[in-house]
Amino acid sequence: MSGGETMTFVGSRTAITSPPHAHVQQGRALLPPEWDIDHESMQLVPTCTVRGCDRHDVSLLTSTYHDDGIDEHGKMKIPGPEYAAWANAVHGATSLAHMHHITTHTCKIDGDEAHAESYVLVALLAKDGKSATMMCGRYIDRLERRDGAWKLAVRRATVELAFAADASLLQTEFFRNQRFVKGTRDPS
Repeated sequence: MSGGETMTFVGSRTAITSPPHAHVQQGRALLPPEWDIDHESMQLVPTCTVRGCDRHDVSLLTSTYHDDGIDEHGKMKIPGPEYAAWANAVHGATSLAHMHHITTHTCKIDGDEAHAESYVLVALLAKDGKSATMMCGRYIDRLERRDGAWKLAVRRATVELAFAADASLLQTEFFRNQRFVKGTRDPS
């Protein structure tokens, strides 16, 4: 996101408000030429998928896929509408907490089809609460605009690097006494 607009999450809905330099005429924002609303809309897709994963928000995560969309995670090929349930089950069975982070994002738009690549960092706190796994990879996406909405037609997840880490710091008395607020898998 760039240029001063805001992104608001309301339950399972995401909205972008217009940038401050947009003009409104007859209820429609007139955006300057440098503002590529399609590109900005497509950046929300990976953002919403990782938020949906981390919050176990089935509605938000499912909303990023077309009904006939496919998610490929290694040998697994999961229909888009079933991906959220699959991801929640895998994450819930293997970790106490997890965080997905999108870093570099590029995309090329060709009419109503776009190809995007988003680098992703995933940290998973193991069930023992003392060890963690960090995975680094990419989401290679084909998005399609249908009925005015950009959604995933195909997502391929890669894993380029993975390593185990010591997370026992989280269990120390010193750290617990800091009383950091802890996130949850609650979609609200």
